[in-house]
Amino acid sequence: MPSILESLYHGSLFPNEDIISKDPNYRPINRQITESLEVWKQKLTAGEFEELESLLELYSQAQGMEMTAAFVCGFKAGSAMMIEILVDG
Repeated sequence: MPSILESLYHGSLFPNEDIISKDPNYRPINRQITESLEVWKQKLTAGEFEELESLLELYSQAQGMEMTAAFVCGFKAGSAMMIEILVDG
């Protein structure tokens, strides 16, 4: 098994793909979203539903940017803590 640093170097480390919420409300909420989209698909014309999907894609992109920023912030904070621990020993 390659080390974390080797995986990072080779571009095979994707922590965002391993994140699945353990919150018990996560799956029911996702199910509600799927069901709601199916209802909207029936209510809207094909063109209107495509517009809705485009909007949701933009939202998803913004959410991904927020998740990236949160990951970077958390990683930096964790790294700073480790430096502090090692320096103050």
